[in-house]
Amino acid sequence: MNILVTGAAGFIGSHLVRLLVNKYPNYTIVSFDALTYAGNLANLADVKDAPNHRFVKGNICSEEEVKNALEAYQITDIIHLAAESHVDRSIEGPMEFVHTNVVGTVNLMNQARAYWKTNEGHTFYHVSTDEVFGSLGEEGFFTETTAYDPRSPYSASKAASDHFVSAYYHTYGFPIKRSNCSNNYGSHHHPEKLIPLMINNILTNKSLPVYGNGTNVRDWLWVEDHARAIDVIFHQGAIGCNYNIGGWNEWTNIDLVHELCSIMDEQLNRQAGESAQLITYVKDRAGHDMRYAIDATKLHEELGWKPSITFEEGLRKTVQWYLEHQDWVNDVTSGSYQAYYNTMYKDR
Repeated sequence: MNILVTGAAGFIGSHLVRLLVNKYPNYTIVSFDALTYAGNLANLADVKDAPNHRFVKGNICSEEEVKNALEAYQITDIIHLAAESHVDRSIEGPMEFVHTNVVGTVNLMNQARAYWKTNEGHTFYHVSTDEVFGSLGEEGFFTETTAYDPRSPYSASKAASDHFVSAYYHTYGFPIKRSNCSNNYGSHHHPEKLIPLMINNILTNKSLPVYGNGTNVRDWLWVEDHARAIDVIFHQGAIGCNYNIGGWNEWTNIDLVHELCSIMDEQLNRQAGESAQLITYVKDRAGHDMRYAIDATKLHEELGWKPSITFEEGLRKTVQWYLEHQDWVNDVTSGSYQAYYNTMYKDR
């Protein structure tokens, strides 16, 4: 197989590339990334010289760049993770999300259809999010048949891309697979996201901004478990299938922040409760979904996948990674991140 992984220098993409390169030495893994603010070649440093790995700088919205990559590396399969993914950014500027997440996805499928010429022997795997399902009440879970109800420009753009992927399967017989995952956490996560933001701000004694009253609930999935799930679905899932990937692991935002504060107090030899004094409640996000929770039963029963680590274990591993890789954090948090942080939280 010659697999093109889009968004490969990003958070989830880099973990997936690392798994595929190391697990399948007979495959050629082609990392395709536009290297926007969330894409970082340092995320791929440990596999960049692997004999079965190639990197191509390219934009999924460019017909020419996608076409050239497919032809140059005789791509047989695509795993598509490239996306604009931050809800706050989508509220500030939705058009970029429409362009990348919707137009980019359709362009990828069009170029793949033209290059492959036949649907046999190929897979286009589209990685999506649980946010397309909207907001849950206090009970219940998202399943593969839950109706879509996106509440933010980001989730609307991902929902639209999901619908296009499904439409190409039904209209053209295009060989798709799809998964919708819950919130990921782990190493190499851009510091604009909740967990690395809190770790970095605790370390530097900055305020810990919590939206509203902090009672919004999210289901957390260790990114390496997500990569394992994608691997299993890609190889064993049927064409046309879709699976939900979740951690069976619900936490309110405020409880998660307190857990991080406790771990960081231990790691930094601070007094218990010292880091929690940095918590600041800020104006709630517009259209903030109350609760997400994934039912991953189908994936477990049909393909045998389940999380390999508890959240507490994964969170400690994550904290340790950030503390040991401050050079990576400092590089990422300079420039665009700092300007963004100042804009989003300074006056709230």
